[in-house]
Amino acid sequence: MTKATGRVSGKVAIVTGGASGLGAAIATMLVREGAEVVITDIQDDAGKALAEKLGCTFLHQDVAEEARWPEVIAAVKTQFGGLHILINNAGFEGPLDAVSPENTRLADWQRIHRVNVEGVFLGCRAAIPVMRESGGGSIVNMSSIGALVATPFLSAYGASKAAVRQFTTSVALHCAETGSRIRCNSVHPGQIRTPMLDKLFRDTGERHGITTAEAETAFLGRIPLKEFGEPDDIAYAVLFLASDESKHVTGAQIVVDGGMDIV
Repeated sequence: MTKATGRVSGKVAIVTGGASGLGAAIATMLVREGAEVVITDIQDDAGKALAEKLGCTFLHQDVAEEARWPEVIAAVKTQFGGLHILINNAGFEGPLDAVSPENTRLADWQRIHRVNVEGVFLGCRAAIPVMRESGGGSIVNMSSIGALVATPFLSAYGASKAAVRQFTTSVALHCAETGSRIRCNSVHPGQIRTPMLDKLFRDTGERHGITTAEAETAFLGRIPLKEFGEPDDIAYAVLFLASDESKHVTGAQIVVDGGMDIV
């Protein structure tokens, strides 16, 4: 990690799903670069521990719960006076058997979309007015490489992340046309070293009758750069989009995947 230079100093940020994995890396990066950060998550213990470590705020939130979003936004506005950055990071892949288009249960499909898509929609809808009042800002929606390449083994997840990609462009254009001074972009991680990726290795091994190590080797073989990404690779991409350095970037998709989408 490079030396902090205050790239988001004076800004107020919400990071959903910020208690662990990519969300924790993003929250850590934003705090380090000067932002007032509010972590939200359903993982209360992990979220509180990280917030205490970073010296920031934690709020319990299920992003798919509509009534909770106005409460979170109001709490942030009361504590900090406004909002400049929203990182819609919370999401999940779903259960092992929510995989192929042929075998996914409707209930699993709906649950995955409720968190991954509806959570992003609700976040943008709730945040835009207060961000506009705050003079504008940046929304970063976490999509995935699964939005850009076929994912027959993660069909519901891939479809949900493609929806995030499309919705992001709609939000970007809306905010531009309404003069809101709010940019909206999506980040598309590939295979990043997190607990979620480790779970994917285990699930893949179980599904195909191979070891976890063999599954990991197979996934690595699909990456042209021949290495897995690290959480900070995503955090730096988010930092750029959250900062004023990207003031002329909106509706873009930032792919951080070691080249997976070009083969």
